Amino acid sequence: MELRVEGINKAFINNGKNKEVLKDISFEIEKGQFISLLGPSGCGKTTLLTIIAGFQKADSGLILVGENKVTKAGPDRGFVFQNYALFPWMTVKDNILFPMKQIKMGKAERQKRLEHLLTIAQLNGQEHLYPHQISGGMKQRTALVRALATTPDVLLMDEPLGALDHQMRQSLQSELEDIWLEDRTTVVMVTHDVDEAVYLSDRVIVMSRNKGKIVADMPIELGRPRNRKSKEYEEYKNKLENYLEQASLVTEE
Repeated sequence: MELRVEGINKAFINNGKNKEVLKDISFEIEKGQFISLLGPSGCGKTTLLTIIAGFQKADSGLILVGENKVTKAGPDRGFVFQNYALFPWMTVKDNILFPMKQIKMGKAERQKRLEHLLTIAQLNGQEHLYPHQISGGMKQRTALVRALATTPDVLLMDEPLGALDHQMRQSLQSELEDIWLEDRTTVVMVTHDVDEAVYLSDRVIVMSRNKGKIVADMPIELGRPRNRKSKEYEEYKNKLENYLEQASLVTEE
């Protein structure tokens, strides 16, 4: 088991009142699986992702990566933000090298890893450019391979393509899949896009507005690359849209 989420609870103080965002959330993920957390706005999926990342603490419960308990952020978990979060004063190359230097990876190993990541992200020849000089798609690919630079056990992505238009988003979904297939890193991705969840995921976990309650945990049993026009693909989309509707309508207990 690569990742275990066990009995996670989280509440915030809002206007002097205690608001429970996540209540008793549990699931397990096998090594190499691509999992999407799907749900309406405000269901707690990003909060859960940041707890897995170690950016904030749960009130109670347990996160395990392999046999290791998560107590803080660490190089065993890479993170891709929606807004890229690239360092604007660093080139593409230096952005990718940064996490490798942080863990004191040897120079020869860093260079070998850099060349591999530039190749799989189709960024060769662009490595000396700065973020303001490259397209949104190239920024996202840079952010993705930067998160993979330290060969993390788990890659966490918070709506990584959410800032892009529809056409660019579909194109990058295919590129993201190609990059992921190179190493089959275990992935947990937050999305609110049903089509994106079906296209990329091995499994989709649907969370509701009722304290993040899981209303569905559905495997996507389709070959890759996936045909968006196939009958089976449409059937998965329809099922997830129905679950998403349920998740939006769930009332507080």
